[in-house]
Amino acid sequence: MKNILVIVLISVITTIGSMWGFAKYEEAKYAGIQSPDRLPVNYAGFYDKQNAAGSLDFVAAAQAATPTVVHIKIQTKERRITTQNNDDNDPFGGLFGNPFGQFFQGPRTQVIPSQRASGSGVIISQDGYIVTNNHVVKNADKITVTTSDKKTYTARVIGTDPNTDLAVIKIDATGLPYLVYGNSDDVKIGQWVLAIGYPFSLDVTVTAGIVSAKARDIHINRDNGNASAVESYIQTDAAVNPGNSGGALINTNGELIGINSAIASPTGSYSGYSFAIPVNFVKKVVNDLIKYGAVQRGYIGVSFTDLSSLDDNARQQLNIATRVPTGLYISDVAKDGAGAAAGLQKGDIIKKMNGIPVNSSGDLSSIMGEKKPGESVAITYLRNGKEYNTTVVLKNSLGDLKTVTAQDLANSALGADLTTLSQKEAAANGVNGGVKVTNIRSGAMKDAGVKEGFIITDIDNNMVKTADQVSKIIRNAQGSVVLHGIYPNGEHIYGYRLNLNNDNSNGDDNNSPDDGDDDGN
Repeated sequence: MKNILVIVLISVITTIGSMWGFAKYEEAKYAGIQSPDRLPVNYAGFYDKQNAAGSLDFVAAAQAATPTVVHIKIQTKERRITTQNNDDNDPFGGLFGNPFGQFFQGPRTQVIPSQRASGSGVIISQDGYIVTNNHVVKNADKITVTTSDKKTYTARVIGTDPNTDLAVIKIDATGLPYLVYGNSDDVKIGQWVLAIGYPFSLDVTVTAGIVSAKARDIHINRDNGNASAVESYIQTDAAVNPGNSGGALINTNGELIGINSAIASPTGSYSGYSFAIPVNFVKKVVNDLIKYGAVQRGYIGVSFTDLSSLDDNARQQLNIATRVPTGLYISDVAKDGAGAAAGLQKGDIIKKMNGIPVNSSGDLSSIMGEKKPGESVAITYLRNGKEYNTTVVLKNSLGDLKTVTAQDLANSALGADLTTLSQKEAAANGVNGGVKVTNIRSGAMKDAGVKEGFIITDIDNNMVKTADQVSKIIRNAQGSVVLHGIYPNGEHIYGYRLNLNNDNSNGDDNNSPDDGDDDGN
């Protein structure tokens, strides 16, 4: 019996020793390796071996970026807009052909009260250049910038681009912290991002989320009346609310990858998705606005329809095979545009640009957003079921390769040339200043009935004395504006309502789909 107990005891001790030894072996074998669900992740979605703490941490990125994001407050003056009523304003004209003659004619004044609003911006240089959204500073009479250390500055507008909803403003300061540009082409779906701004006029606020989509076209700028809008948003689920507009979207390295611009919401507040303008768009727009005062944007010179937006009936009408589910159907080609010169025709279907598949308008905008006149793009397209390749040398919105100024764009929108009235001309016509209209051609001026030599003295009751002032107002206008002024040596003040679409592409905007309606944008 004693021998049996000894044998059992030895067996137990041996078993325990073996288990202990195996455990130590496994511990040594996997020393330093953690469970995958605990491994830290860097901005590209890979395990971050540099993070000894072994956990995802946004502190360093937030601390680096928050001093570069500013609070922007704007104020507008009270405006009085006077319009001349016509038959369209006569409540009985439609029934009786305006039997009351001039009874319902005459001026009508609408008062728009002074307004205050706020948004965010990102410092991009140590000497005070700031990028924000165009809709944040649009029509502002006074812009105030407050930095994260509570210093306040008055800002001036350097330039705006309604097509991308971006603007550059500047404050007089030096030695400012600024945010380093990242590369939005490197952004991956699923990567962590931070949104930084001043929502609801709160102090600087940081929220986190992931990138949920890229090259998203939500039509928000076109729906607001901008026919030439360029949209290819980074979509995230980082919380963004009113006041975040113009703020920073950064990666976990603390680099700027986008400017927060919009939210998808039935309530006006955050409901799960937010949208940022890719930083590669931002870099081009900022550089062009600072250098030229206008964005140098390249155009193919075609109108198109996104195939993914068409139902079977629409496809049948256009004779498009159902086996071609995606791409851009060319609905029109500008006669003297870049696309026509490269051989593109109505009915062709764009499938690739520079070897990159183009499945939607957002994909095209993603590629074209950084292009300028004179650059070339390789296009792969389908014609009658066969695939072809061509190279397009892009033109500007005016149909040539020259550098475009803000004044050029305003003249294009108006269909006329503008000249600042000299002091001698102003005195001779009894005005303090104004802008003369010359070389009227097809466009808003001609449609409104404006004649050669008209002198603009105010727009929407805002006095104008230089062509640059008119250019700024027209570039930011949506819908219509009312001009007041006189003709040379005349005493009567005339008013004209100009309908603007600010489509500065002469009908060949390659960056604006028509949402399946084929409206020739």
